[in-house]
Amino acid sequence: MKLKLSDESISSLGAELGPDGVLTGDDVSNRPSGIWRSEGIAAPVIFRPANTEEVATVLRACNAAGQPVITHGGLTGLVKGAITTEQDVVLSTERLNAIESLSVVDRTMLVQAGVKLEQAQDRAESDGLMLALDMGARGSCTLGGNAATNAGGNRVIRYGMTRDNVLGLEAVLADGTVVSSLNGMLKNNAGYDLKQLFIGSEGTLGVITRLMLRLRPAWRSQNTALVACRDFTAVTKLLQALDESLGGTLSAFEVLWQNYYELVAGDNPPLAADYPYYILVEALGADIAADHERFLGAISAAIDNKLVADAVVCKSGAEREALWQLRDNVDRTMDCGPVFIFDVSLRLSHMEAYVDTVLERLRIEWDGSDYHVWVFGHAGDGNLHFVCAMGDREQATRDRVERAVYEPLAQISGSISGEHGIGLEKKRWLPTSRTPEEIALMQRLKQTLDPGGILNPNRVFDLGGADEHG
Repeated sequence: MKLKLSDESISSLGAELGPDGVLTGDDVSNRPSGIWRSEGIAAPVIFRPANTEEVATVLRACNAAGQPVITHGGLTGLVKGAITTEQDVVLSTERLNAIESLSVVDRTMLVQAGVKLEQAQDRAESDGLMLALDMGARGSCTLGGNAATNAGGNRVIRYGMTRDNVLGLEAVLADGTVVSSLNGMLKNNAGYDLKQLFIGSEGTLGVITRLMLRLRPAWRSQNTALVACRDFTAVTKLLQALDESLGGTLSAFEVLWQNYYELVAGDNPPLAADYPYYILVEALGADIAADHERFLGAISAAIDNKLVADAVVCKSGAEREALWQLRDNVDRTMDCGPVFIFDVSLRLSHMEAYVDTVLERLRIEWDGSDYHVWVFGHAGDGNLHFVCAMGDREQATRDRVERAVYEPLAQISGSISGEHGIGLEKKRWLPTSRTPEEIALMQRLKQTLDPGGILNPNRVFDLGGADEHG
């Protein structure tokens, strides 16, 4: 092994973590490095602590040896944040999987970082509450990973990103120091809000071990529709109209461009597949009868005002699930070969022109070639995804696609990452969305909290020297 951590230290940690606490050999290499990846984990050792103190024990040993540590949660990320080399060890949060408490009165839930999002959603629902955070990977992604990447998802337009659903957290610094900031109050202005240092920092400043989540009353009504629009002006006006007419209950506004809809809808589409835009609209409320009537009225008014060309409103949970499956069925794009997936954010007023620019640049760049590009996303909060099948997964090909997708964002103050983070994949493009002063401050924070640079090294940005991780 090419580790800085000695065999003796690994054996000692194994004794402290117990028989299930350390994996080596085939138990490591046979694991995939992500749910979207087929290759195994390159790191020779996986540490699996079962509590915060065990996390601290591992990090103290690794920090003393200068050993790089890559944190693994649900491995649902799309920016190569969990990729390892033979010089790394993995710290997995999979055994930090307990829901420790839930308070109906305070509307809070205390969880360990390895708890799956869907598990926490189900627990909240069983107590008549709701964890508003939601995304397609809910059955695999972990809450610690959600917080570390500040994940977004389907309900950002109403409930915000992960940081808006976390009241407090506990994290372990590189040297093993435990910072417990498990605030359970909505208001707490007693000094710095330390949780924000770790939310969205992609595991580069500390390892999140526990979270205090904010819960909300469970919805009683859920109204969902798929509508078609003839142009993007109608899309933007529809968002404004629904936001006004639904009285604050609008929770999802997902836009699918025509070719993506055509691909995922298959041979029996709920609406004809010849409109340029399709919008999945959902509203969550508290009054079943009144909310349904208001929802129908809002859709009818949009049709009367020619904002909507056609619509289908769900009459059952099965129909609702089928419509959401259209939005979430991204893996259908992989039937056309290897793909590159992009996640960008921009103001709605720039969206139509930006997409047209990207598509035109790709058309010129791949003139005469067989390729496919699909566009969809959480357009209600300015977040778009591109899925590009260009015939291969060569880095040179990706470089060409990245230029077409990322370069136009600089002129419109857009972001190269709406919700997936930077990882290894996007860090060379970070100056497109962040100023030199912002990046320098990020680097100073990293150097202060992790002076040895052991935590997820070279993710987000480099601190200088050779980049051994891509």
